[in-house]
Amino acid sequence: MAAYLQWRRFVFFDRETVREPSGPDGAGAKPFALPPGIAVCDSGRGSLVFGDILCGAGRCQIWFLPRSLQLSSFQAYKLRVTHLYQLKQHSILVSIGEDEEGINPLVKVWNLEKRDGGNPLCTRIFPAIPGNKPTVVSCLTVHENLNFMAIGFADGSVVLTKGDITRDRHSKTQILHEGSYPVTGLAFRQSGKTTHLFVVTTENIQSYMLSVKDYPHLELDTHGCGLRCSSLTDPSQDLQFIVAGNECVYLYQPDERGPCFAFEGQKLIVHWYRGYLIIVSKDRKTSPKSEFAGNEAQNSDKQVLNIYDLCNKFIAYSSIFDDIVDVLAEWGSLYVLTRDGKIHVLQEKDTQTKLEACKFMLFRKNLFEMAINLAKSHHLDSDGLSEIFRQYGDHLYNKGNHDGAIQQYIRTIGKLEPSYVIRKFLDAQRIHNLTAYLQMLHLQSLANADHTTLLLNCYTKLKDSSKLEEFIKTSESEVHFDVETAIKVLRQAGYYSHAVYLAEKHEHHEWYLKIQLEDIKNYQEALHYIGKLPFEQAESNMKRYGKILMHHVPNETTELLKILCTDYRPSGGNEGPGMLEGKKANSEEFIPVFANNSRELKAFLEHMTEVQADSPQGVYDTLLELRLQNWAHEQDEQIKERLHNEALTLLKSGRFKTVFDKALVLCQMHSFKDGVLYLYEQGKLFQQIMHYHMQNEQYKKVIEVCELYGDQEACLWEQALGYFARKEENCKEYIAAVLKHIENKNLMPPLLVVQTLAHNSTATLSVIKDYLVNKLQKQSRQIEQDEQRIQKYREETTRIRLEIEELKASPKIFQKTKCSICTSALELPSVHFLCGHSFHQHCFESYSESDSECPTCMPENRKVMDMIRAQEQKRDLHDQFQHQLKCSNDGFSVVADYFGRGVFNKLTLITDLPSGKTAATIETGLQRELLIHTKRST
Repeated sequence: MAAYLQWRRFVFFDRETVREPSGPDGAGAKPFALPPGIAVCDSGRGSLVFGDILCGAGRCQIWFLPRSLQLSSFQAYKLRVTHLYQLKQHSILVSIGEDEEGINPLVKVWNLEKRDGGNPLCTRIFPAIPGNKPTVVSCLTVHENLNFMAIGFADGSVVLTKGDITRDRHSKTQILHEGSYPVTGLAFRQSGKTTHLFVVTTENIQSYMLSVKDYPHLELDTHGCGLRCSSLTDPSQDLQFIVAGNECVYLYQPDERGPCFAFEGQKLIVHWYRGYLIIVSKDRKTSPKSEFAGNEAQNSDKQVLNIYDLCNKFIAYSSIFDDIVDVLAEWGSLYVLTRDGKIHVLQEKDTQTKLEACKFMLFRKNLFEMAINLAKSHHLDSDGLSEIFRQYGDHLYNKGNHDGAIQQYIRTIGKLEPSYVIRKFLDAQRIHNLTAYLQMLHLQSLANADHTTLLLNCYTKLKDSSKLEEFIKTSESEVHFDVETAIKVLRQAGYYSHAVYLAEKHEHHEWYLKIQLEDIKNYQEALHYIGKLPFEQAESNMKRYGKILMHHVPNETTELLKILCTDYRPSGGNEGPGMLEGKKANSEEFIPVFANNSRELKAFLEHMTEVQADSPQGVYDTLLELRLQNWAHEQDEQIKERLHNEALTLLKSGRFKTVFDKALVLCQMHSFKDGVLYLYEQGKLFQQIMHYHMQNEQYKKVIEVCELYGDQEACLWEQALGYFARKEENCKEYIAAVLKHIENKNLMPPLLVVQTLAHNSTATLSVIKDYLVNKLQKQSRQIEQDEQRIQKYREETTRIRLEIEELKASPKIFQKTKCSICTSALELPSVHFLCGHSFHQHCFESYSESDSECPTCMPENRKVMDMIRAQEQKRDLHDQFQHQLKCSNDGFSVVADYFGRGVFNKLTLITDLPSGKTAATIETGLQRELLIHTKRST
């Protein structure tokens, strides 16, 4: 039970008297006056509704007062209106009144949206009391769904109408409750599909369940209340039924009694409005001077209106009125009707004004809890609440209650800057409070990296391993901190196991490996962890940490690299659906990992070349270098021979064609003779092969090279001759072999051979005697052949000249009898050429490309003409000739070449006869005009 005397009082409502609208002259409006004789009232649907008793005009009216204060009315009964109920969700008004004295009161249902002769339409009229038992109606209530209506009587009975209350045919009326005490209050409670009816008399309170057949009921209490002293709360108070006795106010659920409030005084009216309990009671004692009651002492016949906030336990408003008729709620305000016809409006202040009005007093008296509850009940925004929490926290902090203060500061998270709180609790003695605040900051995902660092440092300073583990071992969906920052802090503080756990759980692979390798020195575990990573991450981490791992666990690291570069699949089953096929890394990129582990490097490279023939070129280059190094430093002859064969086999694998120079340099650096010679041979560097044997004075090898490759590169024999000619020892045998080949292939002029051998003091004339004799004999035979050819050409030239002269001076007799094309007998018309060929005219026209040329001789003539034109084009290339002559080692051969082209001849080419000249006048020196064309037509 809560004593209201301890409750704080506030003025959350402004009181004004309703006045009539101002006139056109702008004069002050007088207070609005209600019609006389008002007996009952209600509100809803935008109007205040009043019912009066018989007035002087002889009519009993129902009045409507809208917000514009324009009264309207209609006659509902002849004698009096005793009860009104205006539904809030429908334009339906239910009234009870009397037309004659002693007659059963009538219930009328009005549809305010429909009209009948200017008045609301009355949809139903029926007697309030079933039967003829005389009694007085005490209270009335209607369910908002229009399916229930209950009427209470002074004799203790309750009549329930079930069905559509607006129609007679669709409803059923029955007596629900009978008793000995007058019924003073009724209220329907709807919760889901369950409907209850609260019935209160002067002596008891009962609850009926109307959604169940036979309407079971339960007696809730053995004391009741007077008329108009009961009400139903809104859903914010769980639709509790309020019963106000003279000593206390009780709240009831359908099945039990709820809390009780000790509000003394005789209660006259009880209402519920927007979370407030409104009580009008008699003022039985003179009130002292106060801010609520004016300056003069109040008389005992006054009535006090109190507005209570039951949740926050304070009085929102209190004032004294004269003879209150009722309190109505409409248009967001409370309207107090007094017997003198005046209407007083109580307008609730806005939330900010109320808080500002009470905040100073509450804060001054350190009533922060009340201020918080008040702010919450009035739905103050989060910024306003946060400010109250901050001030409350500051108050507790200044009092030394750090535990309580941190709880209030926690409630400001999200609004108050965290640094404001952190600075207050940085002292080591309050580190546990700071830890609590930082924990909540992380739980709400509002912490940054600095907050995470600070929280972890708090854990480590407190040495609270359990809290630390609880913080870092949250599930993936509950992580409220920056994981990387946490790992850094834990590592710095020496909590390596916690840092490793966090890094592994949240897949911070780089941090995991860094801690394992640099701090814990657990190389085996780090290598195993890399083997569980996805391919891309395993590859990058092996490049980063491969050297360290190779130094400490070389065999295991080599095996992992073999897998990584051939067919990698994560060992922990992390491959996922897209990793059915293994991936492979570029093995060449991992060669630097083996910087100081040549044995493991060789094993790795040999494995790669065996299982992956298309390995990168760098793999083969490095393997070749390793094998050559091992061969060069090996002392055991058998092992050296095996290494020699391995290196040579690798060279012959065909993998060094694109890096020929590199392989050659490696072989030369390690004096690998067979490899050098093999590469020279593959590169067709025959002169280098011979020079190599010359440097080693291997004469037979020099001859063998010339025999093997002399056909491809003839200068080898010349170089061999020069080499042996420079040797002072007796090389007659080798010189003779070289001369024999030079003679057979005619590779050098004899004079040059003699000059070459003149440098050798041991070479006598007998060495080249046979060579010179054979050479002279060949030249003699060649001279004879040339003279015979010259004589032949002279005779041919003489014959051609005679033939030309004959053609110029003597007539040509054509004796051909057959066509040179079709070989048929010639028939006129025919065509004859001086060359001796004859054609049918139709054959000539069909096959000839030119009217002036013989079709049979034309191909050969064209070859001759083309050669002449080519010589003519090249004849004037003086610059080219001079350049070649200047740059050539053998100027005579250049001159001979150009002489043979006719460059030094002065020639004139005439292809057509000049106009005005006959064939007889052409000069005899024009040998190129071999064809004279004549066309004869008959």
